[in-house]
Amino acid sequence: MTCPACGRPACLECQRPAGGAMVCADCAAAPGSGAAPTPSSAPARASRGRGGVLGALTASPTTTGLIVLTALVYALQWLYRDPVTGVTPSLWYAGLYTSPLAFEPWRLLTYALVHDVSGPTHLALNLLALWVIGRVLEPVLGLWRFLALYAISAVGGAVFALWTSDPLQPVVGASGAVYGLFAALFLLTRIGGGQVRSIAVLIGLNLAASFALPGISWQVHVGGLLTGAAVALVLTRLGPLPGTPGRGRGGVGAQVAGLVVVLAALGGLTALGASRIGLDALVM
Repeated sequence: MTCPACGRPACLECQRPAGGAMVCADCAAAPGSGAAPTPSSAPARASRGRGGVLGALTASPTTTGLIVLTALVYALQWLYRDPVTGVTPSLWYAGLYTSPLAFEPWRLLTYALVHDVSGPTHLALNLLALWVIGRVLEPVLGLWRFLALYAISAVGGAVFALWTSDPLQPVVGASGAVYGLFAALFLLTRIGGGQVRSIAVLIGLNLAASFALPGISWQVHVGGLLTGAAVALVLTRLGPLPGTPGRGRGGVGAQVAGLVVVLAALGGLTALGASRIGLDALVM
């Protein structure tokens, strides 16, 4: 990935918002760049310089909190592993849980907190992706927008699985939410004039692996990706973002209204999808 201002290589973590675009740290710090003192510019750089890892953690508190929460839930999964009443089966999602046969709609979100307990790879990959992308996106979006993107993308992944997979097949993991972050990163970089080829390749490779490898719910991945793109469009088109001042029309109220529309659409799709599940699903 290269900086759109100077053309030099700039990794995702090194880019900063300036003048409505994502540029390298040097261009963002240059006089007249238009870089505002946001959490992603001067204060963030100063905190990283002073506190190292601690500074990086405090610069993206939502990302850090999600990682800690997910890791704690994983520990609880190991402590309470009963196949019926354990943490994993209590939080995972399957289409059946949003049907009249077993209505537990909170699972549309809680499944993103639990991971495969047969090994740490599933958890580690998701948390690594969350850490890398979250440190870039959260300063640009702000705390509540980033959290909304993450949560709504997770719900979107579950809704897509409701329509395209076995209603008795449970899904777990934060992959749907992470794919939503991928989509938002792509769109924000594209809108800001940055180079998106490397992001597109990364998304493509991950999607290919989702379809090729057994035991992976590609449905959740695709649903999270599509939903994350919709949320990112709402946030960028309906109001300015903290890290990209001046972009978008409207304000926080318009963004909230747009997110409510996205959630309403997901709710409608959930109701329609769940209505297709009958008693015959229990004897398939």
